[in-house]
Amino acid sequence: MCRPWSKLSMVVVKISSEDHLTKHCEALGFLLLQAAAAFQVQALALLVVAPMDHEFLADIDDEYEKLVIQLNPPRKTTLVQVGSANRQGSLLEVVQVLTDLNLTITRAYISSDGEWFMDVFHVVDQSGNKIYDGEVIDRIQKSLAARASISQLSRRSVGIQASSEHTSIELVGRDRPGLLSEIFAVLSDLKCNIVAAEVWTHNLRMASVIYITDEESGGPIENSDRLANIKRLLRYILVGDRDKRSAKTAISVGVTHTQRRLHQMLYADRDYDRGDTAGEERSKLVVNVENCTEKDYSMVNMRCDDRPKLLFDTVCTLTDMEYVVFHATVIVEGPEAYQEYYIRHVDGSPISSEGERQRLVLCLEAAIRRRNAEGVRLELCCEDRVGLLSDVTRIFRENGLSVTQAEVTTRGSQAVNVFYVTDSSGNPVHSRMIEAVRNEIGQAILQVKDEMHAKASAEESGRFSLGVNAEDLWKKSMYFQLLAAVKEVEPHLSSMQMRHSKEALLQFSYLLQNVLIA
Repeated sequence: MCRPWSKLSMVVVKISSEDHLTKHCEALGFLLLQAAAAFQVQALALLVVAPMDHEFLADIDDEYEKLVIQLNPPRKTTLVQVGSANRQGSLLEVVQVLTDLNLTITRAYISSDGEWFMDVFHVVDQSGNKIYDGEVIDRIQKSLAARASISQLSRRSVGIQASSEHTSIELVGRDRPGLLSEIFAVLSDLKCNIVAAEVWTHNLRMASVIYITDEESGGPIENSDRLANIKRLLRYILVGDRDKRSAKTAISVGVTHTQRRLHQMLYADRDYDRGDTAGEERSKLVVNVENCTEKDYSMVNMRCDDRPKLLFDTVCTLTDMEYVVFHATVIVEGPEAYQEYYIRHVDGSPISSEGERQRLVLCLEAAIRRRNAEGVRLELCCEDRVGLLSDVTRIFRENGLSVTQAEVTTRGSQAVNVFYVTDSSGNPVHSRMIEAVRNEIGQAILQVKDEMHAKASAEESGRFSLGVNAEDLWKKSMYFQLLAAVKEVEPHLSSMQMRHSKEALLQFSYLLQNVLIA
C-alpha cells in the first residue's frame, strides 16, 4: 500500500548502534531521504549511529558525504554513489555502465525527483567480492563520467550497420531448429567472417546481433550492393515458410549496444504476448503493478531468482516503454532479488488503464525471462578460423541440437563461444547426444559447463566401458552410417530447390538417433 507523508515539516530519527540493526539503519535511513524528496518534506534531520570507523569519518569534512557513508556502512560490497542533473534515460546509462564492467549490483537506492538524481549502488565483482583494485575503481569512475556521451539507439528490428572495424547485422524472426546454422552458413558462403555475435530466443522468437568483417580484407563491408545481397539472403532464411509477415529488414544507424538492442528488437517484435509460461516457472517470478493515487505514482513490485544483469534488463524495459523511474529500491537476499519502482509515464501521468497495467506486467516478465538460458551450456574455445561457426552449428543441427542462446567472441586469435542447447523439440538433451557432438568437434575444445550432464556423462562412460550388447552396437553403426551418407550427399542438396529433401534426410537422422538413445 502507498501511504501519504502529508504535512510533515521535519523528521528526526535516532537508531541504536547494535550490529543486528545495521541493515535496518541503512534501509530506513534511505527510505526517509526518499520520502523527503518525494513528498516535499521541508527539512530532514537524520541521525544514524552504526558500527563505523570513526577515525575514517573524522577525515571527511563534508557532512553530507559522512551521512551517505553512515547510511551505507562498509560490508562485503563496494559503494558507488552517482549524482547529476536528471534527464530521461540517466538511470539506464548508469546501470548499463556498471553492467558492462561486469559488476553485480546487490543493492541499490534510487531517487530522482526534480532536476537532480542521486543513486547509490552496492556492487561486487564476478566472484562476489568487494572491489579493492585501484585500476578497476578508476575505470568505474571514468566510465560513469563519460556516460553522457552514450548516444540514443535506433529501434529498428533488423539492420546492417558499418563501423570502422566491422559491420553489424541485426536479425529478428521466428525461431526454429537449425535457424542459426543456416544463418552462419549463408554468411560463410558470402565470404563474411563472424567476429562476435549474441543470440537470444524467447517465446518462439529469435533476435541476434552479429558482427562481421570481410574475409579477404579483414575490415568492414561497405559496398552497398554486397550489403543488399546479404540482407536479401538472410531475410529469405528468416522468412522461411511461416514468417512472411514478421521478418523484416532495415539498415540501422548509430552506436549499437548489443544487449540493449536485443531487448529493443524483441520488445518491438512483441515477444511478450506470444505463448504462455508453465505454472512452475511463473510461480518463481512475481510482478505486481498498482497505482499510488495519493501522489500520482504507479508502484511496481517484483520478486524473482537473482542473476547477473537483472537490474539492467528491467530498467531497459521501463525505459523502452517510456516510463520514468522516480524512486526505486533493489535488494538481493540469498537467491532472490526484490525490486520496487515508483514510476510515471514520460508525460507525467501514472498508469491509466487495466490494459496498460497488464501490458507492463507482461513486458517486465519477458525482460527477465529473455536472458534465462534454457538447456545445457557448452563452451567452445579454439583457434579462430573462417567458417568455424558454420561448421559447429551444422554439427549441432545434424545431431538434433537446437541453440536457445549464444554468445560469440574473438580474443586475439582465439574463438571463445558459449552455446545453450536443447533437443529439436526444446526438451533437455540426453548426455549421449552431447558426447556425440563433442566427439565430432573435439573433446578438448568443446566443454560441458553443466554439472548434471557432466556427472551423467561420466557415469554412462564408466557403465558402457564394461561392454555393450550387440543391439546397441548395431544401432550405433547404423546411425553413423546414415550420418556419413547425409554428409556425403549434402553438397549436392545445397540449392534452395533441394532444401526440403535435405531436411527430410536430417529428420530421419534425428529419428534414428532418438531410437539409439532410447
